[in-house]
Amino acid sequence: MLFAEAQGSGGSGFPSLLLIVGAFVLLYFMMIRPQQRRRREVQNMQSSMGVGDEIITVGGLYGTIREIDDESVLLEIAPGVTARYAKAAIGKVNQKAATVDEDETEAEPEADEPAPGSKPKSVD
Repeated sequence: MLFAEAQGSGGSGFPSLLLIVGAFVLLYFMMIRPQQRRRREVQNMQSSMGVGDEIITVGGLYGTIREIDDESVLLEIAPGVTARYAKAAIGKVNQKAATVDEDETEAEPEADEPAPGSKPKSVD
């Protein structure tokens, strides 16, 4: 009987079609798009890891990267103790390794030599 009433109403199916399309659009913006953004961020983080970086695994283990290959990393989890983990198991790069430029180390004057243009200290 309900089927007969739905058939006999003669109304268009446009509002119900609009409701279904709206549900898919909402699903895309609420679930699919944020998941893609998180996946992209994780891939960028994993590709930018380097030797010496301090990381945290998804299991909560802290370690320092000692070696990296395409699919895994070798972590030093304690002095002299290393373990190999899959790159996907790295949850967060806690601290990037410090990079020292050669220009910065050469720019610092030595303590024994006076700075250019200054008077040398007299020795009494």
